[in-house]
Amino acid sequence: MKTILLPTDFSDNSLNAIHYAMKMFKNQTCNFYIINIQRVGSYITDDLMMSNPTGVLYDTVVEAAKVSIDKLIARLVKDYHNEKHEFISLVDYDNFTDAINQAVLKHHVDLIIMGTKGASGLSKKIFGSNTVKVLQHSDVPVLVIPDECEFSGLQDVAFTTSFQSLYNMTELRLLDEIIVKNKSKLSVLHVVLENEDPKELFQDIDFFNEHFEEVSYKMIETNVQDIFNSIQGYITNNDVKLIAMINKKHSFFESLFVHHQAETFAYNVNIPLLVLPKRE
Repeated sequence: MKTILLPTDFSDNSLNAIHYAMKMFKNQTCNFYIINIQRVGSYITDDLMMSNPTGVLYDTVVEAAKVSIDKLIARLVKDYHNEKHEFISLVDYDNFTDAINQAVLKHHVDLIIMGTKGASGLSKKIFGSNTVKVLQHSDVPVLVIPDECEFSGLQDVAFTTSFQSLYNMTELRLLDEIIVKNKSKLSVLHVVLENEDPKELFQDIDFFNEHFEEVSYKMIETNVQDIFNSIQGYITNNDVKLIAMINKKHSFFESLFVHHQAETFAYNVNIPLLVLPKRE
């Protein structure tokens, strides 16, 4: 049984991610924890002054969120009729990232699936600060679903790497599960930026050949300004359905969220992004 956390603010993109999850895991036994996170800062001072005491306000907000989640669950049960899926509602009144981390620990979550707004850039503004923080600090895999992205199978999956460290199947376990269950073909993309030495390009090829079937390899030589266009070109030309990467220092992931400013991004987010935590 897989335990999946589905954060929602009831926006279109968060609901779209939930529907994607229903279809992606339709044949697997899953517990879905649907969580809505409220925070005190979302209520302006005037609202607090006009309301009942804080404890009553808290109860009111939490109860309203619970009602909304229950309605959502009822809709999912009606729409999908999937006996393999169980739903549990969660409401927290906390910092977003803290609430996510607490839910992961308490409920032994295997995967977080979040929605994000579709846009012409991978930036903190585009992803949303909450999504970026979860991606950067989560100890479990995170799957980000772009707005309006619908599940259409996972025939082709790409994994980006710089081959700067040895991998192991513990950190790639979910990627392996996805590929096996969906009979996916795996492409390993080695991104080489300017001034990088690609001499270690093939050091992990034996590892991937040993643990994955139908693996192909592609080296993308590019510069900082064109990195996202280059990867997007490969994704589009090869009809890639999901792109995965490891969250580790001095990697493509770090350059994606740390080293670049928003104005340098030209990468159109139109397929799911799976971020796997690095296991030291």
